[in-house]
Amino acid sequence: MTPAAILEKITRDVATILLPEKLRKWIRAQQRARKLQSVPVGTVDFGGLRRLSPISTIFGQDRDLLTIERHYIEEFLERHAGDIKGRVLEMGDPAYIRKFGGDKVTQADVLNYVDGNPNATIVADLTDAPHIPDNSFDCIIITQTLQMIFEVGKAIATLERILKPGGVVLCTSHGMTRVARREGVDDWGEYWHFTSQSKKRLFRAVFPIENVEVSTVGNVFTCICNLHGLGAREIDQSELDSHDPNYEMLVMVRAVKAG
Repeated sequence: MTPAAILEKITRDVATILLPEKLRKWIRAQQRARKLQSVPVGTVDFGGLRRLSPISTIFGQDRDLLTIERHYIEEFLERHAGDIKGRVLEMGDPAYIRKFGGDKVTQADVLNYVDGNPNATIVADLTDAPHIPDNSFDCIIITQTLQMIFEVGKAIATLERILKPGGVVLCTSHGMTRVARREGVDDWGEYWHFTSQSKKRLFRAVFPIENVEVSTVGNVFTCICNLHGLGAREIDQSELDSHDPNYEMLVMVRAVKAG
């Protein structure tokens, strides 16, 4: 027997002697119910992940790969492509409007926080944008942006205000991931990582409760791979498709304005 196996046997024998029978039975029942597997201490092979720096510091983009986060974002937008129609607003550039809206879109607008973006048709701070008229857009696509806004509640209120009645906002944000700061590039930072519970409370404070759908993606393995900057195609599809609510890599929201 290995030293680890010997230690495990000694631990079980001691527990058998010291723990009351009722408690031992309860522990065994919990193990069976939760299908827990005992992994002996010292037997985990960390392989290429045993390192103090990530494989890629920019989510795998330096390796010409579609990132795991972008894979999930595109799945979400494809699932709701029917909402991307009429006059549509996107943050930063219109890539997703073009990819998922197609000829359903009659007008594509791009919002940027500061001047200088050639794609931008609107320059605005979502927390204070009175120059954007009420009831302007049929759909708003806002991916990986809310975490960069400190007064996030005000931004969500603006999104609701500038949507037309019955309009849809499709929003994705960080859950469990690395901090996406770009020092020396942007004059703002990353202030929040969300959970499904926080997103529900934030959006249901502004949109009708029954009009807010919140979903999450990710599992412990995809979260680890994402932290290391691996690309989506480096992971099996079955692993990408498995979602564990305890490991929320991204939090997605589809919210519809009353009307």
